[in-house]
Amino acid sequence: MDETRLHEFVGRMLGDLGGAFSVPMVRIGDRLGLYRTLQESGPMTAPELARKAGIAERYAREWLSHQAASGYLAYDAAAGAFTLPPEQAMVFAEADSPVYLQGAFDLAAVMLENQALVEPAFRTGKGVGWGEQSPCLFCTVGRFFRPSYHTALVQSWLPALDGVTAKLERGAAVADVGCGHGFSTVIMAKAFPRSTFVGYDFHAGSIEQARIHAEQHGVTANTRFEVASAADFPGEGLDLVTFFDCLHDMGDPVGAARHVRRTLKPDGRWMIVEPQAGDRLEDNLNPVSRLFFAASTMICIPTSLAQPMGAALGAQAGLERLSSAIHQGGFTRVRKAAETPFNMILEACA
Repeated sequence: MDETRLHEFVGRMLGDLGGAFSVPMVRIGDRLGLYRTLQESGPMTAPELARKAGIAERYAREWLSHQAASGYLAYDAAAGAFTLPPEQAMVFAEADSPVYLQGAFDLAAVMLENQALVEPAFRTGKGVGWGEQSPCLFCTVGRFFRPSYHTALVQSWLPALDGVTAKLERGAAVADVGCGHGFSTVIMAKAFPRSTFVGYDFHAGSIEQARIHAEQHGVTANTRFEVASAADFPGEGLDLVTFFDCLHDMGDPVGAARHVRRTLKPDGRWMIVEPQAGDRLEDNLNPVSRLFFAASTMICIPTSLAQPMGAALGAQAGLERLSSAIHQGGFTRVRKAAETPFNMILEACA
């Protein structure tokens, strides 16, 4: 045994455990508005934060100490004051930031709740249905993905598709399949008021929330939401069909692709947004894939295995496997139109 390597590994584990222990601390800071208070007020002592945020001083002091020890806050020993630096504010306080990660901390908590459901499935090989998982999952997934949709969907992803933005500006028919709480649908509907958008999801509770979301953002004139699956959502003559971070969750992605093909116009486009991944395991041994593999194990694979066919592509399927399913569904061309460190944006057409 190499003791140097052992100590290095233990050090890494301390870092991992520190992150795990931080999950409830960050979520408390978010729910009680502590990050926002620090962002708005500047450097604060524990008593000042306690008064401003309406929390007990002793808890404030311990929470602030943890945040400073984690590097989440800066600490001025001379003044006894804590500051939320602008870079950390982008992660913890700016909900529209492309690197806002509060949803990721919520997702970590959901995966812990899912353990009791998924662990037995390891022995049986069965799935755990989307609607049978943690009740917090649906809103958490929406919150996790929203920042990337807000900052990139209209600005760069749609323009990367061949001629799609021009169609949307003139007025196009769009189906957003697997829409969840409708964040992606509403973002597109606000940007392209001449187009019509229908969001479909097989989870009725999510559709209810999506309808509320549409009303809140004033897009009910060109947007509606319906309960339907990827294999049977209604529609024909569509200009665009979108799948956001959901194709790999489906039990029958080939069947979904085949149905999408039937609903599109001859010159229609299918946009598939999927987690960034290489085609080989050795291409995915990195920090981003580490997160995606965990989420895939606890959420995506169980969801797919609970459906007919149970293809279980997983969140790290990669371009080759995804393209294969799309081609089998009747599409002749598939290309990677855009990518980020977290997503790849595919375009499929006849």
